Amino acid sequence: MHQELDRRCAAVAEQVVAWRHHLHRHPELSNRETNTARLIADHLRTLGLDEVRTGIAGHGVVGVLRGGRPGDGVVALRADTDALPVPDRCGEQFASAAVDRDYPGGPFPVSHACGHDCHTAMLLGAATVLAGVREQLAGTVLFVFQPAEEGPPVGEPGGAREMLAQDAFADPVPTMVFGMHVAPLPKGWLGYRVGNQFAASCLVRIGLTGRQVHGSTPWQGVDPMPAAGAILTGIGQLYRQVPAFDPVTVSIGHVEDVGRFNIIGETVTLWGTVRCSVESDMAELQQRLTALAEGSAAAYHCTAAVDFLQDVPAVHNTREWVDAGLPTLHRVVGEDRTVVTDPVLGYDDVAEFVNRFGGLYVILGVQDSEFRDGKLVPSAGGRGIATNHNPGFYADDDTLVTGVRLHVHAAWDHLDGSLTVR
Repeated sequence: MHQELDRRCAAVAEQVVAWRHHLHRHPELSNRETNTARLIADHLRTLGLDEVRTGIAGHGVVGVLRGGRPGDGVVALRADTDALPVPDRCGEQFASAAVDRDYPGGPFPVSHACGHDCHTAMLLGAATVLAGVREQLAGTVLFVFQPAEEGPPVGEPGGAREMLAQDAFADPVPTMVFGMHVAPLPKGWLGYRVGNQFAASCLVRIGLTGRQVHGSTPWQGVDPMPAAGAILTGIGQLYRQVPAFDPVTVSIGHVEDVGRFNIIGETVTLWGTVRCSVESDMAELQQRLTALAEGSAAAYHCTAAVDFLQDVPAVHNTREWVDAGLPTLHRVVGEDRTVVTDPVLGYDDVAEFVNRFGGLYVILGVQDSEFRDGKLVPSAGGRGIATNHNPGFYADDDTLVTGVRLHVHAAWDHLDGSLTVR
């Protein structure tokens, strides 16, 4: 049967690439995935699934496929659908020229610089294949298309946690969740890790308030900008205040001020992210960042308000699930191309699903890279390495069928009882 599944995966490969090109050309930001959700739901309906649920957590879609054979297994296959406020410099003919002029804080260029177009297209392909063999399936498959993985605008609900809050997995309840992410590993290679694959994360907002004044008379006001500079500099010392054995990072990605060249503004807001490879470090790092912000503000006679938002747990693969899944992963990509990866400080809120219901999360390589002396380096004559969230991020179209096969084989093996933890 695995050979038959592979034949069917190969048959949908061209359509998967076409979906990916369309989605890449027409990206949509978090909580704004209207057309993406419509494309997904329209195709799932053509497959004759038992249910196609829409409007979950904004623009989430869940397709329910009940197999023709009896079985208690329920496997949830997940893809994220949103894009990023990043310009597209991937160099492809299908590159995005989209601009969202209405998004909070915008206008923004919009692109799939994280590869969610690949994830969505691959899961659409897997749904097509599994719907074609539904009579042989012993159990149920949930096709979960999740919006706002990159985080919804502050103040809006969204993402994986909101899908759970809206009972997206209440009927039926998964017995396994499988997810993956494309990355700059060598094309067709697969990475996995026992323990925390991705880090715990939160969004941080530091609001500094002074007193606005004309730029020619700074002594008559209170300038919050020096406090912002002190915080940015001081963040570099936070790494020395927590144990050095497990990676952490605090990154400020956006500075928002109010004023103009000859006005000292009243407020400055710093937006950033805190990442911890071990979740237990998060509370202490947040406490020290708060102390730094409040102390720096006080030193410059300002005030600081620190908020930690959109917390996401680490993606955790247990030893039991990895051991159960390795035969499937080896069959799809080959044991010689399956590697243990180092922990990374990226995040993925699929953690909300995998950690709750059990399952696996893996990394699929899609770029011109290779391992040399244990290090990941660009392949000779290739396009090089462009990391996720970089404007130049790219993915190899021919590798997408490998992602389809991973979804399909994981689902089949879980439902037939060979990929499970008892």
